[in-house]
Amino acid sequence: MSTGRRSKFLLYICRMNRLQLIQQIEQKKSYLCVGLDTDITKIPKHLRSHPNAVFEFNKQIIDATKDLCVTYKINTAFYEALGLKGWEALEQTVNYIPKDIFTIADAKRGDIGNTSAQYAKAFFETLNFDAITVAPYMGEDSVKPFLEYDNKWTVVLGLTSNTGSKDFEQLNVVNQVTNNEEFLYERVLRKVSEWGTPNNLMFVVGATKARDLEHIRKIIPEHFLLVPGIGTQGGSLEDVSKYGMNKDCGLLVNASRAIIFAGENENFAEEARKVAQEYQKEMSGYFTKA
Repeated sequence: MSTGRRSKFLLYICRMNRLQLIQQIEQKKSYLCVGLDTDITKIPKHLRSHPNAVFEFNKQIIDATKDLCVTYKINTAFYEALGLKGWEALEQTVNYIPKDIFTIADAKRGDIGNTSAQYAKAFFETLNFDAITVAPYMGEDSVKPFLEYDNKWTVVLGLTSNTGSKDFEQLNVVNQVTNNEEFLYERVLRKVSEWGTPNNLMFVVGATKARDLEHIRKIIPEHFLLVPGIGTQGGSLEDVSKYGMNKDCGLLVNASRAIIFAGENENFAEEARKVAQEYQKEMSGYFTKA
């Protein structure tokens, strides 16, 4: 399918553009992303014998939280590990999510151009996600195939919260224009932002790097940021909101385990809702101040 035909085709299957996402944030006074990192070994025991345990768990979590969040992020590794049944549960899950809620495939793809084109087709056409996370370190030709899709989003790894981020992302490199030193992740933010626009590009910035958000906002003031790391990983929602919010909010703050595994018994969905409500209430306060 040519780029033109691909764009035209996707006008009929796209789920959410930037304006619609901002409207959802304003209506719900929430920028909560619920991560469906559904580890089958951690779901409540009464569900594990269910013939479609992962989807049943996700379905109940979605029903309990869909009015409190604006996006669901599905970490594909937890589904791929289960083989065919996992892929089926993934597809059922993304199809079950209401169409007015943004969907992210946390797949961290990125390869040579023709391979990336197939990844883009898999997640944007076959599975119809709104967005996919992408690793940028193979360069422009590995990212461009994702950006060819109208009303779809490429979420590029920027500054991650894992300890290994210092191995590459925080290396000092020389800016070829200013001849000053900068971090490699800064080079990535500047360079990748030239390949797309705030309408089709987001960046991942870990919540444990919240104080860096103020500087990052000087580099990419308008782009949305996907921010994992609050909750179980210890990131501060207050700091992320203080340093990362822009005029459109510009944040999708993810909580996974802290929400979906809040309860271990048959009332697990109710427990998940309680935690999601706490996040939404806190976000509402920051959103009002902004």
